[in-house]
Amino acid sequence: MTADPLAPVLKALSQGGGASSDFDLNPGTVLPEGRKLRPAGVLVPLIQREGRIEVILTKRSSQLKHHPGQVAFPGGKVDPDDADATAAALREAHEEIGLDPANVEVLGELPWHETVTNFTMTPVVGLIRAEFTVRPEPGEVEEVFRVPLDHIANPANFSIQSRQWLGRERRYFTAPFGPYYIWGATARILRGLAERMAE
Repeated sequence: MTADPLAPVLKALSQGGGASSDFDLNPGTVLPEGRKLRPAGVLVPLIQREGRIEVILTKRSSQLKHHPGQVAFPGGKVDPDDADATAAALREAHEEIGLDPANVEVLGELPWHETVTNFTMTPVVGLIRAEFTVRPEPGEVEEVFRVPLDHIANPANFSIQSRQWLGRERRYFTAPFGPYYIWGATARILRGLAERMAE
């Protein structure tokens, strides 16, 4: 075990390149020409407890129009008032789970990820300085839970599955944890983090 549990994360953040997308496992996908990609920022919130690191994730409300019931990082699109993707990620984390931006030490960014919904999503990795009272945003966040970083850091915990999407088979990563089905963009970003930590 590494003396500093954060060391592999910091090493992962120091590496350049390596953008990912929801189409990584579907090389035959033809993307429409002239599509407009919108910037978004998500927070990958890490918290240290009893000598180990945990990742905080949300389960989106089943009543939402987009991605109902899916596991996601807190975050969203970059608004005009946001200075950048990091500002958007911190703002959204405050709104969605009650995390004060002042309670987050931003460690760095992972490579951006393109989603099927035409966003370029920047994952911002932040260390939460102290425990906080979780306040899920009513109507948007159904649940907030934690996953040990050790689970995410093990590539063996990821698998590739598929389903029909727009009349074609779409393959994607999954990383189930207990009752939580982590898949899609969230799993792909976590898989990228795991790969970088293992290098």
